[in-house]
Amino acid sequence: MANLQLTHASILNSSAQLLILPVNNAGVVLDPVLTRAKTLFPDNYHRYHCACRDGSLSVGSCLLHKRAREQAGLGISSNGNQPSYIANLVISNHPYHHIRKRWLIAALIDLQQQMMPLIRYQGIRRVALLARPLISSNPRDMTPNENDGTRTLALDWEADTLALLTEYLQDLPKLRVDIHLPKNISL
Repeated sequence: MANLQLTHASILNSSAQLLILPVNNAGVVLDPVLTRAKTLFPDNYHRYHCACRDGSLSVGSCLLHKRAREQAGLGISSNGNQPSYIANLVISNHPYHHIRKRWLIAALIDLQQQMMPLIRYQGIRRVALLARPLISSNPRDMTPNENDGTRTLALDWEADTLALLTEYLQDLPKLRVDIHLPKNISL
């Protein structure tokens, strides 16, 4: 059973073996932490951006990236606090569009299925999830549903999003999941 912890610490200073970064499938990065991750992990961003550009990344999926070890001087560096894996959790079709519950559920199921072999065979025990892109600034904003003309409510952090994260990540065995929240959200 996974141990979920809420924290205000910076995700980019985390010692997690796997980072979960919520992204969109338009390839547009607006969140300041995601922008910094783009420069810190250019191999991940390149793969993510290429998948967005060629249309192979769909909303409700997870693009798992195994990071290559970086060369430093005469030997291979230990990469310090650098994660071995980055999971790009595709939660929307554009950064200005709200997350839909079905998209988040599908992405979490895909993440869960891809993480099981990593936990079993690669020894992944520490995971860090960036929560800021999952939090709506005004959770009860109405957005039009492009499929049937109805309007959809944005997800509420505590009632919807945190409950889904707990439901889908809690069953992963022997895992610590640090959920990194912005400072304006109470723990």
